[in-house]
Amino acid sequence: MIPVKVKEIAFDLSMNPVLLLVDEAEVKALPIWIGQFEAHAIALALEGGSAPRPLTHDLLKTMCDEFGGAITKVVINDVHDGTYYAQLHVLKKDCESILDARPSDAVALALRSVAPIFITQKVADYTLAVEELFNEERQEALRQILEDHQKTIKKSLH
Repeated sequence: MIPVKVKEIAFDLSMNPVLLLVDEAEVKALPIWIGQFEAHAIALALEGGSAPRPLTHDLLKTMCDEFGGAITKVVINDVHDGTYYAQLHVLKKDCESILDARPSDAVALALRSVAPIFITQKVADYTLAVEELFNEERQEALRQILEDHQKTIKKSLH
C-alpha cells in the first residue's frame, strides 16, 4: 500500500470538484472526481472548520466514537470503469471491520479521524505526475477558484 495525503479540492474546467491525493513526495497525484457535498465536507475538514450542526461525516465519526470504534485507515483499493472504490477500516475491541465506502466519504471520515489514507498499486497505476497534471499558470487559476469557492462555503455556513 502507498500512503497518500489530500493535497486539495480542485475544480475541473466545468467546475466539477476533484479530490487530489498525492504521494508523500508530492510527485504523483491521483485525481478523483467527487460530488459537491463531499467536496464541501472534505474542504471543511481540511480547514479545521465545523458546521453549526453536524454534517453526515461528523455524525458518523461521533457514532463510531460513541460505540467504541476507531477509524484506523482508509484504503482506496480498486477502480472499475473510472469508478474508484475504498475500504474504511474500523477497529472495535481488537476486532477490525472493513467497510465498503466511496473514496470521498472515506477520505472525509479519515480527515476527521486523523486516520492515514492509502492507495493500492492497482490504483497507483492511475496516478499522474504532478507536473503533468498542472502547469504553474493553471495551478494558480485553480487555486483562485478554490479559494473563491471556499469563501462561498464559509459564508453559507454562517
